[in-house]
Amino acid sequence: MSDEHQTIEYKQSWRDEYLKWICGYANAQGGTLYIGKYDDGKTSGLTKTKKLMEDLPNMITSGMGIIADVNLHNENGLKYIEIHVDKYPSLISYHGKYYYRSGSTMKEITGTELDRKLLKAQGKSWEGMPIPKLRVSDLDTQAIDYFRKEAVKRGRLTPDEVSVDDELLMDNLHLIDEDGYLIRAAVIAFYGDPERYVTGSYIKVGFFGEDDSDLQYQDEIHGPLILQIKNAVDMVYSKYLKARISYEGINRDEQYIIHKDAFREILLNACIHKNFQDNNPVQVSVYEDKVYIYNDGIMPTNLRTTKKLYQKHSSKPFNPILAHIFFLSGMVETWGRGFEKIKKACAIYDSPLPRYEITDEGIMVLCKPSKKFMQLLPKPEKASMQKKTSGDLEAILSDILEFCSEPKSAAEIKDYFNVSNVITLKRKYLNPLLELGKLEMTIPDKPRSKNQRYLAKMVN
Repeated sequence: MSDEHQTIEYKQSWRDEYLKWICGYANAQGGTLYIGKYDDGKTSGLTKTKKLMEDLPNMITSGMGIIADVNLHNENGLKYIEIHVDKYPSLISYHGKYYYRSGSTMKEITGTELDRKLLKAQGKSWEGMPIPKLRVSDLDTQAIDYFRKEAVKRGRLTPDEVSVDDELLMDNLHLIDEDGYLIRAAVIAFYGDPERYVTGSYIKVGFFGEDDSDLQYQDEIHGPLILQIKNAVDMVYSKYLKARISYEGINRDEQYIIHKDAFREILLNACIHKNFQDNNPVQVSVYEDKVYIYNDGIMPTNLRTTKKLYQKHSSKPFNPILAHIFFLSGMVETWGRGFEKIKKACAIYDSPLPRYEITDEGIMVLCKPSKKFMQLLPKPEKASMQKKTSGDLEAILSDILEFCSEPKSAAEIKDYFNVSNVITLKRKYLNPLLELGKLEMTIPDKPRSKNQRYLAKMVN
């Protein structure tokens, strides 16, 4: 018997609240609920199975209007019930509420997420909904001309295909609905003031000093999204990021925290795949030695780790209409190839791959520079823990987390902070951080491994 996971759940006895689980399976990928089993899958057994076998199909059908396979099994004299639920194309409710199985949890679908799923169940999407009273003539001609130029330049459209009037071009891009209205994707991509219709559809950039509270200056980039991204990249690399220069003989080598091609790809993904219904801008936070890019996007459950994102995967954009506009412009790739571009750009600088922290609230990307870049930074004075008082414990722990933004061994941490020995380091500093969940081991199953490294967990 398999362990519990996204499509399998074990319960020792039946409770009517488990109908929510069945509803959640129907709205997710389907699944199986076993009644009469322990959490490890071993059979605990059921009594009064005859009544359950009569009641369960009726409760499922009357409560949700769906049919599930309800089967009685016997294992070594112990009975258990298997309830198998298929994924349903339409959104299923139970007592007027909608549930969804995500990972190993069951959650109620509400608010903007419910709106999106209801539209999807009807074969529609939020970005595909019409905006009344807005005409093609109201769109930004500079943005449309930029799209034309880039689409031809990248070979995605021919000169003949773009040499039509704006009305026909928008229609050919499927940005006008059957009633003649422009849809939201057209407004976000090509309208001069998309925030009039979609709050938060802009990019915010800030430069920070020593910590997150030390915001030194900031900018906001507004306008059509197809121009926003270009303008944001130009601004970040002209105003926010400082190149570090080195020479090999007479050859000048110039490096930024992150290669421009990689940054552009990450920013494109953040803007195109974000959840616009949450009304928050894409945020770029720049520090002397790192860059964060945050958006309210939602990633498929099978792509929720950095490792899986950099492996070959299918492309499932959160806003497929918007993604198609940017694909035709030549600014993004399909089939998930954008992450391959990030890898190639990082290889040019020999810098680490950006780290992704993906939650239900959004996606945070941390970009760290190469070792060469860090060597060219002014060297900070080493922080000696021995000179700090017990009242500075919080500052000491913060220093360790900052140092461990890239994996570090206990010996490296000990030497950097001038701690007398590794035992003291672990007892006074590393173990408390591990217990707080702010630090993690790279090899948690082998805490004494000689290859063990410590890595700070990212926080928003």
